[in-house]
Amino acid sequence: MSNSKIRLKGGCHCGAVEYEVRVGRQLSVRECNCSICSKSAYLHLIVSARDFHLLKGQDDLSEYRFNTGVARHLFCKHCGIKSFYVPRSHPDGFSVNVNCLDLPGEVAVTVEQFDGQNWERNAAALKQLSEDG
Repeated sequence: MSNSKIRLKGGCHCGAVEYEVRVGRQLSVRECNCSICSKSAYLHLIVSARDFHLLKGQDDLSEYRFNTGVARHLFCKHCGIKSFYVPRSHPDGFSVNVNCLDLPGEVAVTVEQFDGQNWERNAAALKQLSEDG
């Protein structure tokens, strides 16, 4: 299976927020056990800023920051879904919730666990996740 980049659309539940990402056909995503990710069933796919394009909904986003304030958690003001955000681990890119992408059948997704409850100890393992390659 080729891992050349393809374009996928994603967004929130109500459709106010829509975006497009360029990703490979083989996705490695992280399921984090931190307080916010575990409560929202967020599956992280890290993409570079050049591979993310917000199609609509900039004015429909609400921002939430906590702890260090580096991560910019972005939620749809209408339906409350966080379909993407700017993560602390990659502040120059985005984390896209794979659960919010329209995935075609030819895209393979591998889910790996990440211990976000101990973020400081484990953050270095996230550096290689950017889809820059």
